Amino acid sequence: MNRRRFLQAWGALAAAPAANYLLASATANSSMPNTDSTDAVTLFLGGDVMTARGIDQILPHPSDPLIHEAYMKSAAGYIELAEQVSGPIPRKVDFDYIWGDALEVLDASGPDFRIVNLETSVTISDERWPSKGINYRMNPANVPVLSAVGIDCCALANNHVLDFSQPGLEETLDSLDGAGIPRAGAGRDLEEAVAPAEFDLPGGGKLRIYSAASSNSGIPREWAAQDNRPGIAHLGWLDPAITRAIEDRIRADKRPGDLAVASVHWGGNWGYDVPRDQRLFARRLIDAGADVVHGHSSHHAKGIEVYNGRPVIYGAGDLINDYEGIESANDAYRGELPLLYFLRLDRTTGELERLWMRPMRISRFRLQHASRAEAEWLCEILDREGQRLNTRVQVAGEGLELTWEN
Repeated sequence: MNRRRFLQAWGALAAAPAANYLLASATANSSMPNTDSTDAVTLFLGGDVMTARGIDQILPHPSDPLIHEAYMKSAAGYIELAEQVSGPIPRKVDFDYIWGDALEVLDASGPDFRIVNLETSVTISDERWPSKGINYRMNPANVPVLSAVGIDCCALANNHVLDFSQPGLEETLDSLDGAGIPRAGAGRDLEEAVAPAEFDLPGGGKLRIYSAASSNSGIPREWAAQDNRPGIAHLGWLDPAITRAIEDRIRADKRPGDLAVASVHWGGNWGYDVPRDQRLFARRLIDAGADVVHGHSSHHAKGIEVYNGRPVIYGAGDLINDYEGIESANDAYRGELPLLYFLRLDRTTGELERLWMRPMRISRFRLQHASRAEAEWLCEILDREGQRLNTRVQVAGEGLELTWEN
């Protein structure tokens, strides 16, 4: 990665009106924001959405099931593993099948914007990135699985979006653009990769969603976008000399009445520890003008912090995956229990007014309501981890509620 050029790209874009290489306005998306009130903006944040492999195989247009993993040679094998523990899984399902009970929860909560980390390439390319042991892809014909739940923006800076090399990434971008789903964090060149997705807010102002990823989440340095090479917005090892570029970009873009979300793929897959460099970077992002830090990479939920009235989700956990039935030494983390995150922000100040979560469970590759016992387990874990970050979590009705020290 050419560090100087990376810094110049962030800076050059920051000096100009915010460029948008996506679909600039929420009005271009089929999921319109809720405009019942202009006093607050509600966001839905989801963690890693991995609609590849076994998930792709049950959708209407499965890819070639051949995969090249030490553990499995056919993506259909992941369906068989899940069926051994949960029972029969239908094939050629409707596009809304995998979202299950989450559809009802989302409709009832009425978020203005729905944001997830799409952790797969969307391509029919067979040009696998050679040094990776696992390569995720979803057939582009299955992109309606994202529209079915009304996704407004996909963060793409992660460690699977280039699993099928630059041609696969370019097809991913084309597929999302063709479906009218804005995205951020990856592009056909450096300037496109670092540009935020931009939306009109009800009542005026802009919502900008920035997406970037660090090397410590398993991303090769060769994935960094360059002037003439597709790739992602790459943060290296959270080197302040590089991360300062995104901070400066957010600061330069921000105007009164605007909101900013920084979606960051960082850290390993397992463990509750929040490294010092992540906490410092999250705080610098907020000091620069980010109103939400949407962290992901861990396969399970991690603790939440509120800094200067702004939330930092250090690990949103997986939302959709095909891990059901895979025995692992990490089973104790209960990665099969995802969370739907809902954040209500003050429309004027950007400060967090409320953060609540709805526990779900993945069964038969479908999101279902978690049991009371499962919700209480998640509450205990998030409360324990949150205490280190000066937040608490309690069961509230069918969900979990965050409280924090002002």
